[in-house]
Amino acid sequence: MKIGYARCSTDEQDLTAQIEALTRLGIGADYLYTDAGYTGTNRDRPGLREALAAASRPGDELVVTKLDRLARSVPDARDIVKGLTDKGVKLRIGESVHDPDDPTGRLLFNALAMVAEFEADLIRARTREGMAVAKAKGRLKGKKPKLPPGQEGRLVELYRTGDHTVGELAQDFGVSRATVYRAVERASDRTMAAS
Repeated sequence: MKIGYARCSTDEQDLTAQIEALTRLGIGADYLYTDAGYTGTNRDRPGLREALAAASRPGDELVVTKLDRLARSVPDARDIVKGLTDKGVKLRIGESVHDPDDPTGRLLFNALAMVAEFEADLIRARTREGMAVAKAKGRLKGKKPKLPPGQEGRLVELYRTGDHTVGELAQDFGVSRATVYRAVERASDRTMAAS
């Protein structure tokens, strides 16, 4: 039996191309598992868990369009393949079936896994770089406060009187206790900056 697996890193990305490719490789809709919004570095993916559980009998094939859809790190890729091999399940990457007993096949598999991991590292580096540039330009400011400035000011005033607990303020303003603490902290930061 052929079991297909497709993954994309964000909910905005589309799995259509992978699903069509897996269908062309002979995967039926009932045996197609997907994850949207999960990175390849995250091993705890519901679709992957289901696909690995479905590919459980000797002779089954787990099919992915590219190795980086399965894993974005060399250790994860190796662990997944070892688990499949121990069950007698083959891994098909596109048109090629991975043979763990073939030295050339193992070399190519490890090279593909290293490229997938390298790509994940590049993505993380570019993201950090972009966030640093945005922060330097003042564009990275974090989440907007839950309360409008006037309400937040009133909340801080009430907090400073000492007549209300954080829990009471949170309930009265319809926010979490953490929001109350953040509002008080922001007000303190503004007071310190003004001095």
